Amino acid sequence: MARQAKRKQNPTLIPWRLYVVVGVVFALFISLIARAAYIQLIEPDRLRHESDMRTLRTTSNQVQRGLISDRNGEMMAVSVPVRAVWADPKHAHDKDAFKDMRRWQALADVLQEPVDELVAKVKSNPKRRFVYLKRQVTSAVADYIKELKIGGIYLKNESRRYYPGGEISAQLIGITNIDDVGIEGIENTYNTWLTGTPSKQKVRKSRDGRVVEHLDVVQEGESSNDLVLSIDQRIQQLAYRELKKATEMYQATSGSVVVLDVHTGEVLAMVNTPSYNPNARQNLQSHRMRNRALTDTFEPGSTVKPFVVAAALEAGTIEVDELIPTAPGWMRIGGRQVRDSNNNGDMSLAKILVKSSNVGISKIALSMPVQQLLGTYQSMGLGNYSGINLTGESAGLIHDRRRWSEFERATLSFGYGFTATPLQIARMYATLGSGGMLYPVSILKLKHQPEGQQVISPEVAQQVMKMLVGVTEAGGTARKAHIDGYPIAGKTGTSRKAVAGGYGDDYVAIFAGVAPVHNPRLAMSIVINEPKGDRYYGGDVAGPAFAKIMSGALQMLNVEPITKREAIHLAAAPRSAE
Repeated sequence: MARQAKRKQNPTLIPWRLYVVVGVVFALFISLIARAAYIQLIEPDRLRHESDMRTLRTTSNQVQRGLISDRNGEMMAVSVPVRAVWADPKHAHDKDAFKDMRRWQALADVLQEPVDELVAKVKSNPKRRFVYLKRQVTSAVADYIKELKIGGIYLKNESRRYYPGGEISAQLIGITNIDDVGIEGIENTYNTWLTGTPSKQKVRKSRDGRVVEHLDVVQEGESSNDLVLSIDQRIQQLAYRELKKATEMYQATSGSVVVLDVHTGEVLAMVNTPSYNPNARQNLQSHRMRNRALTDTFEPGSTVKPFVVAAALEAGTIEVDELIPTAPGWMRIGGRQVRDSNNNGDMSLAKILVKSSNVGISKIALSMPVQQLLGTYQSMGLGNYSGINLTGESAGLIHDRRRWSEFERATLSFGYGFTATPLQIARMYATLGSGGMLYPVSILKLKHQPEGQQVISPEVAQQVMKMLVGVTEAGGTARKAHIDGYPIAGKTGTSRKAVAGGYGDDYVAIFAGVAPVHNPRLAMSIVINEPKGDRYYGGDVAGPAFAKIMSGALQMLNVEPITKREAIHLAAAPRSAE
């Protein structure tokens, strides 16, 4: 059987298929070119906007609040870094973050919050993108939360104010709120100065949130400023310790101490009791937060008697060596009676101050026009602001009317019928110590001595200073305020507190003075409000604390004490006028 031979055939090209394939490829190429041209030339902005929406962000840097320090550089308020815990509810739901509730229980435990309330904050509105869970947590707590790895839970940096002095300077320095804004004291008054402005930058971020490009500065920021106070923290601590002892010993309602530099008006110490710890704010009480040294007013009592003498000497109605008759120890004025504790007979001006004679000082006040006395009070800063520029300062109250009865004029001379603050009393004695020069009070450290106003003559100021030395010596009303080596020109004050319809049974015990007399450096007032018990006089209650604070402060400032011979000569000087 013969085999049929097979012929080998070559593949044949089908033209129409080639044309179809080439046409499709060409059409795709043309469409890609057309699309690219459309995107690049006709409508580039929309896609560029879409891209920017996903990558462009505006960021701001964190600016720490300025530091507050005392005149020697000791920190009184600093900012420490903390973290805020926040949640993205939408992200938490998308990540199914509630699947493992053990992690939420651990989160609630470390934040000291009920777990049900914590979860409810995040679950309540799944469309929300931000909710705070806890502010100002420590770095250790933040690190623990980070390890829990709960979806939708994040951390952000913030700062918290810390006060190294604690309760010692609490009312003076004040506090900030949760957003680091000053709400009390110096923190509030100088909030703008202490707070900086963050700069804002436009950046491009990658998908994982990292900055890959810095594009532009949207807003230039301002750095915060530090604050240097006139306070000497050593004197501040000493004053608070002794004031706290005194108020506790006499079960007083409150107390205040102000220490001023005689030659500049700078506040070296300003303390109050009761106080509070600004670093632990769980149980803050408003009455503990008040800076009573400049907000609370009281009738100053006998502490103003030296300025009555100064006013009369300035008016020329009495002479420095004049004797004032006070027998029989009382006098009737306008149907009312003014009394002394004893019949002291004829008294010199110095003895009137040493014995705190109401009869003697009333006669001096009645010897001059009432406007002369009121004008002296006002020129010494009563009824006006001190210049300290702190929120809440009271100006006190001095009535200015045309008609005054003789009894009202007499009461003005021993500190009734008007009110003053502890700061104003300290300023009056600082003016006495500076030779009659009134300086504005400053809570900031000064580089130069400020410009003062001469309100009484230097000679009169010196004469009154010498008269007051005997107050703390034998026979005076404030023996417990005596300081060996540092002669004091001071005066006690014990005023009854006014109530509806008259005066009650509560007292304010005061002692104010300048030291040392031969070279005045510090002026100080101490006020003990409503001491309990049989002892409520200024010399007994406020005098001992004054002596300890003033003595310690002068030693801290390296003020040299005088010798015994100089002390005897100085103490004898006012008595020579008797």
